[in-house]
Amino acid sequence: MKILIVGPSWVGDMVMAQTLFQCLKQRHPECEIDVLAPEWSRPILERMPEVRAALSLPLGHGVLDLATRRRIGKSLAGQYDQAILLPNSLKSALVPWFAGIPKRTGWKGEMRYGLLNDIRTLDKERYPLMIERFMALAYEPGAMLPQPYPQPRLVIDEASRDAALVKFDLQLDRPVLALCPGAEFGEAKRWPAEHYAKVAEIKIREGWQVWLFGSKNDHAGGEDIRMRLIPGLREEVSNLSGQTSLAEAIDLMSAATAVVSNDSGLMHVAAALNRPLVAVYGSTSPGFTPPLADRVEIVRLGLECSPCFDRTCRFGHYNCLRELKPRPVIEALDRLVGETLSLVEGD
Repeated sequence: MKILIVGPSWVGDMVMAQTLFQCLKQRHPECEIDVLAPEWSRPILERMPEVRAALSLPLGHGVLDLATRRRIGKSLAGQYDQAILLPNSLKSALVPWFAGIPKRTGWKGEMRYGLLNDIRTLDKERYPLMIERFMALAYEPGAMLPQPYPQPRLVIDEASRDAALVKFDLQLDRPVLALCPGAEFGEAKRWPAEHYAKVAEIKIREGWQVWLFGSKNDHAGGEDIRMRLIPGLREEVSNLSGQTSLAEAIDLMSAATAVVSNDSGLMHVAAALNRPLVAVYGSTSPGFTPPLADRVEIVRLGLECSPCFDRTCRFGHYNCLRELKPRPVIEALDRLVGETLSLVEGD
């Protein structure tokens, strides 16, 4: 059985999609799974043992480009028994339809009648988690999902990780705290730089080193964190934001002793790498897309105005993040890694 998955367009969603692939392999151990997704997702898919091949969809997010979708679909004709669509857009249904894949499965979305022939109606109360909505597409409508739920697990090639360590002149002679202070969603997901800097300071004074991860857009924010530290401490921080490829970031993060992250794609990567993880939540909620791992602590204030799921604070104060001080994050880190509680003065 050959299955084509039309994958999501965000890092965290792509990581969580592995739960669907795991369910498909449980149901059909001999099935072959290919994933059609943006090219950036290849490093994630290549680290999922359930995926046979990552197929590039050379279109930006939201771009229709009917001719390209038709060309890709025709090139895939006759190769698959089933297509499973994770996005709910009409656009995502076009390639499987052009390919003539016999069974085309997905949730009812943007007027996809005819494009899908195994169309499901989503019961959000029955499937409150995103992974449940992904996993359910591996089974017949109404089927019970297997318990316990599978967790995403990315598999790292040690040679690739070692090459990245050499490339960026990084050593593993001390514990590594990975910080992920960015969030493409918006400011309302970003814990303040001064709080990240305080966490970095505490761990550096305990003998740790700090690696900052993120995109090019996060590099300046990483420098802000680094420069808030006094000379002698800031030299223990490596700002890798925008310097690594996604593949290198994944491989390097696998070497981290612990991770502190906003609710972001890299948070889900850290969870899939099974790193001890402190996840900081502000405007969003772990009730829909929580990090899926065993060694996770979620830190949030739960103010009356949150979760609002806004990109920017409608009140302008961002108190759900600003008032979330470093102390509970440090305490969570210490519980996860089994170290003596560090005292953070003044908060």
